[in-house]
Amino acid sequence: MGTLKRVTGFGGVFFKARDPERLYRWYAKHLGVRRKPKEGGVTFLWRDAQTGARGMTVWALFPHDTTYFDPSSAPFMLNYRVHDLDGLLAALRKAGVKIEKAEDYPYGRFAWIMDPEGNRIELWEPPKPKVKAARKKARRKK
Repeated sequence: MGTLKRVTGFGGVFFKARDPERLYRWYAKHLGVRRKPKEGGVTFLWRDAQTGARGMTVWALFPHDTTYFDPSSAPFMLNYRVHDLDGLLAALRKAGVKIEKAEDYPYGRFAWIMDPEGNRIELWEPPKPKVKAARKKARRKK
């Protein structure tokens, strides 16, 4: 796969729970991990130490009977942030990795694959920063 930029970090950690609401309350009470109900999980915001770029990692609980992780039987799914989803998918296909599906949303581009042990992996390319808007804002400050 040469010098292709691959995974750049964790975009999310998702796992199944017998009682997600009870477990969310436990995490909030004992660890201070509080979710915002509209977001459906907990969002950790951070900045890249080298570039200063903003990022986020989502932590969310799913009902134990969710089909979102299918066809994996694992009780978890990891979401990896990637820089170039199209480039990575092309390299994965060339290497014989089956791409389940890829979808675009306002909050980024996603694709799903399985590792050799049957764990479902979600790949996420966050939306690119709007360069024009940032430049305009910078010009106004001058």
